[in-house]
Amino acid sequence: MQPESRPFRFLHISIPANLLGALVTYAYLRFIDPGAVSSGRAPGAGEILYFVVFFGGLVGFANWLGNRWSRPLRRRPVPPGPAGAAIRRRAGQVPWMIAALHLVGWTLAGLIWGVMWPLIAGVFRPGQAVRSFFGISVIAGFAATAFIFFAAERQWRRQLPDFFPDGGLTGLRGVPRLPVRARLLVVFLMISVIPVTVLGVLARNRAREALAAPAAGADAIIANLLVSVVFLAVAAIAVSVVLALAVSRSVAEPLAQLEAVMVEVERGRFDARAPVVSNDEIGRLTEGFNRMVRGLGEREFLRETFGKYVSEEIRDEILAGRIALQGEPRDVTILFADIRDFTPWVEASDPREVVRDLNAYFTEMETAIRAHGGLVVQYIGDEIEAVFGAPVARPGHAEDAVRAALEMRRRLAAWNAVRMAKGQAPLRTGIGIHTGTVLAGNIGSADRLSYALVGDAVNLASRLQGLTKELRADVLVSGTTRSRLDGELPLVPLPAVRVKGRTAEVEVYALG
Repeated sequence: MQPESRPFRFLHISIPANLLGALVTYAYLRFIDPGAVSSGRAPGAGEILYFVVFFGGLVGFANWLGNRWSRPLRRRPVPPGPAGAAIRRRAGQVPWMIAALHLVGWTLAGLIWGVMWPLIAGVFRPGQAVRSFFGISVIAGFAATAFIFFAAERQWRRQLPDFFPDGGLTGLRGVPRLPVRARLLVVFLMISVIPVTVLGVLARNRAREALAAPAAGADAIIANLLVSVVFLAVAAIAVSVVLALAVSRSVAEPLAQLEAVMVEVERGRFDARAPVVSNDEIGRLTEGFNRMVRGLGEREFLRETFGKYVSEEIRDEILAGRIALQGEPRDVTILFADIRDFTPWVEASDPREVVRDLNAYFTEMETAIRAHGGLVVQYIGDEIEAVFGAPVARPGHAEDAVRAALEMRRRLAAWNAVRMAKGQAPLRTGIGIHTGTVLAGNIGSADRLSYALVGDAVNLASRLQGLTKELRADVLVSGTTRSRLDGELPLVPLPAVRVKGRTAEVEVYALG
């Protein structure tokens, strides 16, 4: 069974809004247009009973209809498919539904008390009924409806993101859209047209009374008109402030939330999202901002992931577009490193232990390579292929490669010491280094590429790594690489060797 959420309670909004409307109604029919209702007598028991029955009926019917309509909104989580789409559409309609219920209620109130009761009481006059309906349904009803729409919208926005965790509110069909310009226009009309209309009705009624009254009575009517105008001004200002605050909050609060999330993004939190609480321009702006942040987060993830394959400097150069990856000749130094007696070790060890130790070994070796500006091009079983001088050119790449080999030797010795302390056998490696020109770039199929090096220099470096077994040296450096060094590194010359694929002998040195 689907769990239900707490239903949306809007009585704390509805009660003050309707009290505001009731005060406006009383003030209008008492001071502005008292001729719209029959006066001069106290309400009888029948009129009181009529009021209680119909008022209770309106409130009860509105509450029943609102609860029935909002029942699907209590389902959690929102189901997928068409049922969930219908619930989300209804979630977007909540403020409009609440406002519509109140507008209908105030319209019925104008008919019930402005038309039906005079008919029942036998005091019906068409002109008086129209004026009473206008005061109840138009003047008070519109003010109360506008207030409750903005108040309900503000309260409902706290729950709305639960229905749209990934956005989508702005593209939802079946939900009326109230742009920011329209909001401001509605409030402008409410605080300008209605007070002017009420002032016109007041001036007309007082002028008619003054013309029909004797001179002394006319003076009193004019004095009363001044008091009524002051009262109207104060009431209009109060209602205007309330409505202006409501509409300003409906615009300012989403922008404040968006600004707060922007601060989080500036601090590096790319998982932050601004809640989308409207389908107007601000809602579209918020959804666009969230999409942008999501894109930035994905780019940062790729950037960090890419940084696991290359050094940070190389990563930043590639992402900035300053390195051509389509393939180009580069002068580089190649380093190959291989574990000795790897097959017997694998056969005598648990596979999980082999993988764990290999990962630890590769971590130590790559740390040394990166520390000297190198890039691990690929892992081939237990072998490492690294390059110095590509994809970012480095003038001293030959010396960097040899110094990286020295650090690899030191790190391997320290790591083996830990292994032997645990009763594990140490590992031995062979490293071959050669400098030359290669073709460096992205190589592969249309769907899968890898940064690779192609050329005779790559083959020779690999051959030198293989010769470490025969020459009993853990690091061999070619004569070409030796010619690029400054002579400070300890290199021991060895007899020239002939390697497969070359007719000329290769000058080699052992790293002391």
